[in-house]
Amino acid sequence: MAKKSVNFFGTCSKRRAKTLMLQGTGSGVGKSLIVAGLCRAYRNRGLEVRPFKPQNMSNNAAVTPDGGEIGRAQATQARACGVAPSVDMNPVLLKPQSEHGAQIVLRGRVIGQASAGEYQDLKPELLPAVLDSFATLCEDADLVFVEGAGSAAEINLRKNDIANMGFARAAGVPVILAGDIDRGGVIAQIVGTKTVLDPADATMIAGFLVNKFRGDPALFASGMRRIEDLTGWPALGLIRFCAEAARLPEEDSLGLSTPRPGGGPITIAVPILPGIANFDDLDPLYLEGEVRVVMVKSGETLPAGAALVILPGSKTTIGGLAAFRREGWDIDLFAHLRRRGHVFGLCGGYQMLGKVIRDPAGIEGPAGEVPGLGLLDIETELEGDKLLAPVQGTGARSGVPFTGYEMHVGRSFGPACARPVLRFADGRGDGAASADGLVSGCYVHGLFAEPAQRNALLARLGGKGSGVSYDESLDAALDAVASHLETHIDLDRLLTLAR
Repeated sequence: MAKKSVNFFGTCSKRRAKTLMLQGTGSGVGKSLIVAGLCRAYRNRGLEVRPFKPQNMSNNAAVTPDGGEIGRAQATQARACGVAPSVDMNPVLLKPQSEHGAQIVLRGRVIGQASAGEYQDLKPELLPAVLDSFATLCEDADLVFVEGAGSAAEINLRKNDIANMGFARAAGVPVILAGDIDRGGVIAQIVGTKTVLDPADATMIAGFLVNKFRGDPALFASGMRRIEDLTGWPALGLIRFCAEAARLPEEDSLGLSTPRPGGGPITIAVPILPGIANFDDLDPLYLEGEVRVVMVKSGETLPAGAALVILPGSKTTIGGLAAFRREGWDIDLFAHLRRRGHVFGLCGGYQMLGKVIRDPAGIEGPAGEVPGLGLLDIETELEGDKLLAPVQGTGARSGVPFTGYEMHVGRSFGPACARPVLRFADGRGDGAASADGLVSGCYVHGLFAEPAQRNALLARLGGKGSGVSYDESLDAALDAVASHLETHIDLDRLLTLAR
């Protein structure tokens, strides 16, 4: 489809969709989940709905059918709308590589890296592409829900902003502000946002929502009225805490420390590494009643009774490996193997299991090489363009079918690759295994979403898979969240506020 002019207001006459933006008083207030639920709710009413997030910062990404990458939350929201994900749904994706810098993905493709300061200066150059993608979505939908990033009150980042009020003003999109009562101080969250906002920005806000309420709503009725009095914004809903939301993928790695259900006899341990990426790979394991997934935090040890240790994907493989050793998890892992426990590496975790990781071009930092854990007879070189592609095939030994995607830089090679974990549809092998079969890994993400693959995994660990469909579980969770929101928000009123 041909793109529109970068002058967004010049294309407004061609805009089919009504639009509405959800911003938050902070990160983690539930913006992504509310947008996903509203997308499903309006889709259930027969509307063509699309999600849009101008700028996302996350290492949890998804591959689009055309081989681009966007934030995982937008892919989930696309599912809620019943459409395939598109790079236009999240035109700017920032993937943190350190405390001070990030990789920049524009319309699904890596365009470079920037420090936090450098990125602030770059944003005006990205705004035309952001508005262009937004205009494209607006042509094919009845309703476009826009999600902000972080906090609407980050006035220190307001100059050149493309994620919150800067986008809302540039695109002429009304804003709903969401606060989180579960973390406390929601009145101050919302009233404080009004206090610090530029008056012209504040006029873009059409109302507010309070999310994650527990208890008797009558006890907070006066609080809702007081917020209305102090801000001049109407209350649009008090949303009760929704337990079903926990079944949807987390966008932020901070959520990985939250306990999840499941207490079966088969323990799977996953160390939380700096730069952990695509951790939604693990979500399907929570469907298995026999499984207990233990997310191991810094300062903790890998549980001695684990049947399997999974080294997850990482945006910074070399940095993650260094952190793994600092925590002493390498010692725990070797002890785990002496007990005949299993180890599986996913993408960056797979690279860590090899003999050496070379970074001749300095993709992750200073050029050089580091020794791997030495558990697989492979070597990895971080080089070339990032590989982004949907893939399918079968397990090399089991013959069990899989679908998933590749999202990585570098290639791994060595004698252990003669024992691949997977076989792609075109005959190529992926991954490697040790001679005794206890250690293995591969590059493919999304592997455990297939019930047959989970069944094969649990069979190796002495269990039996449930056969539950992860896709069906996601759709059921989206329907539950949509129904929950419809109970607590007047959807007809929201439509009147959209324009």
